Amino acid sequence: MNDLSPIEMHELRRLEEAERPQKGRRSRILWIVVLAAAVALAWYMLRGGSAPAAAPPPPVVTVAVPLQREITEWDEYIGRFEASRSVELRPRVSGQLTAVHFRDGDFVRQGQPLFTIDPRPYRAALAEAQAGVASARSDLALAQADLARALRLVEDDAVARSEVDALRARVTAAQAGLAAAQARVRSRSLDVEFTTVCAPISGRISDRRVDPGNLVAAGDGPAATLLTTINATDTLYFTFDGSEGLFLKARREGLSRGAQVDIRLQDETEYRWHGTLDFTDNGLDPNSGTIRARAVVRNPSNFLTPGMFGNMRLATGGTEKALLVPDTAVQADQTRKLLLVVGQDGTVAAKEVVLGPVIAGGLRVVRSGLAPADRVVIEGTQMAFPGSKVTARRGRIDRPESAAEPKAAKAAAPPGKATLAG
Repeated sequence: MNDLSPIEMHELRRLEEAERPQKGRRSRILWIVVLAAAVALAWYMLRGGSAPAAAPPPPVVTVAVPLQREITEWDEYIGRFEASRSVELRPRVSGQLTAVHFRDGDFVRQGQPLFTIDPRPYRAALAEAQAGVASARSDLALAQADLARALRLVEDDAVARSEVDALRARVTAAQAGLAAAQARVRSRSLDVEFTTVCAPISGRISDRRVDPGNLVAAGDGPAATLLTTINATDTLYFTFDGSEGLFLKARREGLSRGAQVDIRLQDETEYRWHGTLDFTDNGLDPNSGTIRARAVVRNPSNFLTPGMFGNMRLATGGTEKALLVPDTAVQADQTRKLLLVVGQDGTVAAKEVVLGPVIAGGLRVVRSGLAPADRVVIEGTQMAFPGSKVTARRGRIDRPESAAEPKAAKAAAPPGKATLAG
């Protein structure tokens, strides 16, 4: 610097003074750029942003082709069990009740003695009637002897014809008197027999309504004393009411007497009681629009009791082929029912279907709108949308549980209106 001439020193100072404003301007621009970047970064972070990430992979869903099976469809009814025969036991003779020969609620057999009414007055009446028979026989024998003597004298004209006719009439009257006396004996014998009240049918007996020592009245009206009731339970009736629509459906499909029915009780999940359709009323009730029908159900163990409610199903026809999908795979769009299917390129599409009943195991019958080769989304439906791409994982729709599985596992499966054939 000291070797420079004054002119060179002057020129150098001039150049430095000229460059100083340019450096200050560049420094200010740099600071502005840095500050703007810092403000943008802070604003982005405050908005919860992050660094751009790669696009996520398509969601994975499980698909399966519909299950094809033979099914039997049923119509369901609610009804009540009734005794096939029921008897209100009333005495046929009046008197004092002396003994009861059963325990309340027992099963009794036809002809078994149940009550005893004091027989002494009726035995006395029987003895009197038997004496009357003996007297009538004596009168008849005397009349016959008089007629025989008169007939022998007629040949000698010793007896008038009119007297013979009178003797014949006397014999006829004596015969009628003997017949009446014998009828009184049979009547009194029945009265003695009726003093022991026996079970007219086999079945479960109710409790006694009268205790020994009380007087009971005979008859067939409301004045007659009710002793107890007996219900036949070896065979029960299951009565139910069906709508006019179900009645027409059954008639068109040819269901008549002898059609099989299955019944389950209120606390059962399986239809373990079986019977046959026995009776359909001859007209519909105009007030309710229903018709009364009846099925006969065997009850060999006497487990069923009159008055029980039950759910009955009646087969509406033969078997038919059907496509089955899990009921959880069905999507609802207002009034439409949809199934999501996945194409070969992984694109999801929605198919509108017409559904049938649910069978045991949670499988839904699809009547139309689905092809046997369609790949239906059975798991992951919440991640699949029509038009989106998914990764399809192959699955399988399982057949409903078999009878070999534990009953505890079956209890969760609600009964359906259709079952697998066979």
